[in-house]
Amino acid sequence: MKTTNFIQHLKGQRFYRGQIAHVERIPARKARHGRLKKPLPPLLQDALKEVGVEKLYTHQAQAINAVREGHSVVVATSTASGKTLCYNLPVLEAIITDWRARALYLFPTKALAQDQLRSLRELTGRSLRDVRFGTYDGDTPRSARARLRKSASIILTNPDMLSLGILPNHTLWANFFKNLKFVVIDEAHVYRGIFGSHVACVIRRLRRLCQHYGSSPQFICCSATIANPGEHVERLTGVSVIVVDDDGSPTGTKDFVLWNPPFVDLTRIARRSANSEATSIFVEMVKQGIRNITFTRARRVAELILLYARQALARETPQLTSLIKSYRAGYLPQERREIEQELFSGQLLGVTATNALELGVDVGSLDATTLVGYPGTIASTWQQAGRAGRGARHSLAVLIGLDNPLDQFFMRHPQELFGRSHEHALINPGNVHILEKHLPCAAHEMPLSNQRGPHSFDDEALFGSGFVEAMIGLERKGILEYRNGRWYYMGFGYPAEEINIRSISGGSIRLLNEAEGYRALEEIELTTAFSRTHPGAIYLHQGDSYLVTDLDWEMGLAYVRPVEVNHYTLPREINDVSVIRSLRHQQLPATTAYLGQVRVTEQVIGYKRVQQFTETTLGVEYLDLPAQSFETVALWFDVPPEIAQRVVRRRLDFHGGLHAVEHAAIGILPLFAMCDRLDIGGLSTPNHPDTGQAQIFIYDAFPGGVGIAEKGFELLTELWRATLEAIGECPCESGCPSCIQSPKCGNNNEPLDKEAAVLVLRGLLKG
Repeated sequence: MKTTNFIQHLKGQRFYRGQIAHVERIPARKARHGRLKKPLPPLLQDALKEVGVEKLYTHQAQAINAVREGHSVVVATSTASGKTLCYNLPVLEAIITDWRARALYLFPTKALAQDQLRSLRELTGRSLRDVRFGTYDGDTPRSARARLRKSASIILTNPDMLSLGILPNHTLWANFFKNLKFVVIDEAHVYRGIFGSHVACVIRRLRRLCQHYGSSPQFICCSATIANPGEHVERLTGVSVIVVDDDGSPTGTKDFVLWNPPFVDLTRIARRSANSEATSIFVEMVKQGIRNITFTRARRVAELILLYARQALARETPQLTSLIKSYRAGYLPQERREIEQELFSGQLLGVTATNALELGVDVGSLDATTLVGYPGTIASTWQQAGRAGRGARHSLAVLIGLDNPLDQFFMRHPQELFGRSHEHALINPGNVHILEKHLPCAAHEMPLSNQRGPHSFDDEALFGSGFVEAMIGLERKGILEYRNGRWYYMGFGYPAEEINIRSISGGSIRLLNEAEGYRALEEIELTTAFSRTHPGAIYLHQGDSYLVTDLDWEMGLAYVRPVEVNHYTLPREINDVSVIRSLRHQQLPATTAYLGQVRVTEQVIGYKRVQQFTETTLGVEYLDLPAQSFETVALWFDVPPEIAQRVVRRRLDFHGGLHAVEHAAIGILPLFAMCDRLDIGGLSTPNHPDTGQAQIFIYDAFPGGVGIAEKGFELLTELWRATLEAIGECPCESGCPSCIQSPKCGNNNEPLDKEAAVLVLRGLLKG
C-alpha cells in the first residue's frame, strides 16, 4: 500500500475513534544549485560523476567556498541534504593538493562512523583510490592501529576514543597532529547537555595539543536545524564559525499526522495508552508492507511496543513476526550492526527504536516514521520524521501525543509545532564538575599553564569560567601540583580512563542473566541504576522481560532472570532542594525570581507495577535505597502571600496549586530549551525552610548544570504564560496527566489543585 492511501486506511480500522487531530502536508521542494568560486580538481570532478553527483546544492557550494577561504563553518540544514559533501570535498581537495594533509572526523557513534566510512569509500572509488583512511575506535584491531596512525590521511573516530585513546597517546600521533588541517564534527546538535559539555572539553584538549605540534585546524561542523547553530558550535569548539543554512536540497511531499489517543471514558481524565496506539499503527504498517521506524523516547517503551506487536502479529499474520525488531543503545555492537544491515537491505519491515536511529546511519528507503511522543525538541522531531521519504519520495510521519502538558499543547496547537522556530542547544563547558575530570587529563597530556608562550597555552582562557575553581579543588586534592608557572599531573596511569563522557557520574551497571550462566545482557549508566535496576524491577530487552533479583551497587552489577509477566514497573522518587547561593535575580511585576546554586537530594522510594496494554496500576512496592545528593543550578521564584490568600479565599488547596504549577512548568520548559523532561527536576513548597517563602524550584538534573534552568530564568514570563495556557485549555475537570500530573512524582501526585494552579499563574503574570 502507498503511504498516500494509508491515512484513509487507518480511518477504516476498528481501533480508530477520531484520533487524528491534524494532518499537515509538507510540500515537496525543488533543488537549488550553487556555484563554486573555482572548479574542483579533475580527480574530484571524476569522483563526483562516479557517484552520480552532477551539481552541488546551494549550501554545499557556500560551505566549500567558505572553507577554501580559511573559515571554520557549521552547516545547519535538513536531514538527507547532502551535508557529507560539505566536508568530504574540501578535505579531499586539500589532500590531493598536499599529501601530507590530515583530517580528523568525529561522529557521536561508532555506527555513524562506519556508515560514513562506506560513503567515503564510494566517493573515492577508482579516482581517488590512493587516499588512505579508516576508522579508529575500540573495535579497530591493534594490528591496524599503527598503520592508520602512520599513513591514514583521514581518521574517523568518536569523542570517546579521542579522549581515551588518542589524546593521552599524542606522542604516537605527532606527525598526524603536526599536519592536521581539518577537524570535522558531524551531528553537532547532538553534543548538548552533559555529553556536549564533556565533548567541548575534549575539543579544547585537542586544540592545545595541535598548537603544541604547530597546527591550527579548521573546523567543519554539520548540524540539524537548531536556533543557535553558530553560538552552539562556537561554545563547543571555542573557535569562530560561519553559519551555512541556505538549504538547497530537494524533498518529497510529506504528510505529517498528529494522532491524539482517545479518552478511555466520559470523565475525560485518562487517555488510551500511547504505547497501545503506537502498536496498532506499527502492526498495520507492517501488514500493509510499509517500511517504517517507530521512535520511542525510552528503551522500555521500544521493547514494550515490539512485545505487543509480536503478540498481535502472531495471532493474525505469524509469518511477519520475524520481520520486526527493536533497536536501541545498550545492545552489543554486533547486534546493532546486524539490525542496521537488515533494515538497509529491506529484510525488516519495521523497527521500534530509541533516538539511537535518529542520527544519519543509512537505513535505506523508508516509507514512514511514527514518533511515540514529542521527541523533546523540534530538531529531533524533524530528524526522526526525515528518516523516511528521502529524495523525492512521498512519505508519512505520525506523532502520537503522550498524556503530558507539552504533547497535548501541540495536539491543540499544531501551528506551534509546524511554525515554531527551533530550540537553543545548551552546553556548559565551564561546568566545574566536568572540568575537574578533564583538567587532569589535559595536564597529563601536557602541563597546564595560564600564560601563553612558545611552549604553553593560556589554559584559563581556553577552558573558561570554571577553570580557576576547578584548579583550586584539584590542587587541594593533590591531583595537580604547581611548579615553575605550570601545573603537573601527580596521579598514576591515564586519568582519561576514569571519565565516561556520556555521563556526569561515570561508571555503569552490568546486567547479568542468571539463567545463562551470568552472561552479560547489557550495560546501563550508573546514574539510572536505582530507578531502572532496583530489586523487583522488570527490565526489558528485545521484547523479553527480566526480573531484577539483586543490585550490587559497589561492584556495578545487577542480577536478572527471565520471567513471563503481564506488567512492567515504574520507579517513584522524592527530592529535597536547599539553596547554596543566589547568582542572579530579577524583579518581576508580582514577585522576585532567582538563579543560583542548590543542593538536590533524590531518593527512589519504591515502584509501581503497571499492567501491560491497559496501563492500570496493579500495586505499589516500597524500597529502602540510599539517597543521592548533588549540586546543580536552579531557578526559583517566590509566590507572594496575596496570591496565597486569593487561593485560600476560594477554598482551594494552595500547596496543591504550587505542586501543579511545578509539574506543568517542568513539562512545558522543553518548549524553550533543547532538553528532555527527564533532564529537569523540581520542588514546590508553601514554606521553604531556607527562605520561609512559598517557592517553586526548577533545576538541572545534572551536577553543575548545563544551562536549562538558566534558559528558563531568562524566559520565565513566557514559561508561565505557556504553562497557564496548557493547564487552562486541558478539558479535564480537576487535573490529569495531560496537564498537571507527573509520572515521576514520588508523592503520588498529591496534593494537586488545577484551579489553584490557574490562580497562581494568573497572579504571577498580572502582578
